[in-house]
Amino acid sequence: MIARNTLLLLFLLSPLISLGQTYSIIDRRAIRFYEEGEQFLGTRQWDEAAMSFQAAYERSSDFFEAYLRHSQVLLTRGSLDKAMEIAQKGARRIKGQSDFKGRFAWLMSEIHFQKGEFQAAIETFEESIPLLQEEIRDSDRFRQRSLQLEFVSEQLAQKRDIRKERLPDPLNRFRLQYFPVLTADSKKILFTKRDGLQNHEHEDIFVSYLDEYENWSAPQPISQSINSRYNEGTCTISADGNVLIFTSCDTPDSYGSCDLYISQKTKGVWQRPTNMGKNVNSRFWDSQPSLSADGRVLFFASNRREGIGGNDVWYSERLDDGSWSTAKNLGPRVNTEKDEVSPFIFFNNEVLFFASDGHLGFGGKDLYLSRFSAGEFGEPQNLGYPINDQNDQLALFITAQMDYAYYTENIFYEGRPDSSFLFRFNFPEEIYLGEKLLVTEGVVQDAKTGQPIDARLSLVQLDNDSTLYEFRSDGKTGDFLMLYPDKANAGLYVEREGFVPKIYNVERDSLKNRDNLVISLDPIESGTYFIFENVFFDFDKADLKENSMASLNRLQAFLKQNPILRIRIEGHTDNVGNAAYNEKLSRQRAESVKDFLIQAGINAERVDVLGKGDKSPLAPNDSEEGRALNRRIEVVIL
Repeated sequence: MIARNTLLLLFLLSPLISLGQTYSIIDRRAIRFYEEGEQFLGTRQWDEAAMSFQAAYERSSDFFEAYLRHSQVLLTRGSLDKAMEIAQKGARRIKGQSDFKGRFAWLMSEIHFQKGEFQAAIETFEESIPLLQEEIRDSDRFRQRSLQLEFVSEQLAQKRDIRKERLPDPLNRFRLQYFPVLTADSKKILFTKRDGLQNHEHEDIFVSYLDEYENWSAPQPISQSINSRYNEGTCTISADGNVLIFTSCDTPDSYGSCDLYISQKTKGVWQRPTNMGKNVNSRFWDSQPSLSADGRVLFFASNRREGIGGNDVWYSERLDDGSWSTAKNLGPRVNTEKDEVSPFIFFNNEVLFFASDGHLGFGGKDLYLSRFSAGEFGEPQNLGYPINDQNDQLALFITAQMDYAYYTENIFYEGRPDSSFLFRFNFPEEIYLGEKLLVTEGVVQDAKTGQPIDARLSLVQLDNDSTLYEFRSDGKTGDFLMLYPDKANAGLYVEREGFVPKIYNVERDSLKNRDNLVISLDPIESGTYFIFENVFFDFDKADLKENSMASLNRLQAFLKQNPILRIRIEGHTDNVGNAAYNEKLSRQRAESVKDFLIQAGINAERVDVLGKGDKSPLAPNDSEEGRALNRRIEVVIL
């Protein structure tokens, strides 16, 4: 986690100096040294400024303003111990209850804070309050500091129990590696590797794999088709590991300084990446992507001018034709007038993590989460101490298993980042991420040939016909991996042009946490049929229930995509009750489906109906499970 930039501290602490109309001494030569230091500050000549302020108080030992300024410069440069030494030296020269005593206490509180000595920072700040001028206590800076330290005090009382650990060898073998992301099974880690500390140093994406013995493989460049002579970094990967979006800077086809690119893994090979286009990218900096588990929503950071602050979180949605919508700002609840960066959308699509220095926190960039509810992301929540501390926190990644959080931690030399390594910590259980995630893995194949099929798998909330997640099977292997929360009353729809769809009820068909589900799709041919799952009727009724809309809408779309197709809708019942009555009821239910299709614009001549009652059971009627399977609607291709 990267140390906060302290360049602005001089200006944030300026009330400690600027309110004085006269100096504390009258030695003109000492004052001249001091004013030279102020001029050096104006041109950010920090070392020269420090020497001038030191010369001022060495010339006149009671020149309190010079001690304050020298300490502030050292604080800005990251020399915290030396800054404290100078502040204490100046404070010891004060006789009695001077206003300067309050100013030194406030400054020492800031130094304690930057050292992570939060309790000392709080106590020292409280000591300064009765000593400061009323004008300082009424300043916005003072009020903000009071609010921040009150927040920090509350966070210290609710300290999280986490244990940080550096990832083992052969990971972390480079000087700089950062922004780790993992696939849903936590068996593949990707990160950015950088050759050196300068901005022009080369960046590439590297990957490592976890074996059956829980050992990581030696990191390797992800692919020659991804890494190039340009800089590739900060990436995101879909839950199934088949879609990669990454940042590349200064490439010939870029719109701005850094753009987002996308690559699809086809038949086990990463394809040549393409620029995501002007709907996503701008002529400014676009970077740090995070793709939702199903690949439908992309979050990223950008400093484009139409944002709210310096860097904001933006998002774009994948459209039905595979293109991406025009990027939108995530809005003022998340974004502020300052910076919001490194978004990460958790695997359930319901919790967004990001870093910000614009919300109440520990002073630099803190990590926050925002929960998605009622169509929008809510008020950000600080992740608390010690996840957040006096340094900048960036690029958090939470595993799908909710057990670990991965991040980057910097090593410093003389107050500046010198190297960075990959770490993780146990993610606190008290930070609720949502329901436990389910995994369904398997293969989609052609029922006639056994060949793999590239198909779309849609997980749908049946109560309101909302698509929760969309996944695709691999065109080479047919493999798919779906990751989703345990939602009640969900349906799975597997569709591919030229094939009859497959429809499941997640609960009834026992799809949860399956790792060997074989989905066979039948080519569209006369006589082919499929069970029309997720069409519901009340007991002894033929009226369609509202939670049938997901299947009905997809049947309508299937018929519109195949305009010359004719079908027969067959109703079936169990054997409870009179056979003649069951046949009548099954036909009425089939008629209800036909009526829906006609009202939706399907020609009535394309749809026949048949009530078969209890004549064609799928299972024995001697159990409730068997009878439930027999109560169904089937669609037959004519």
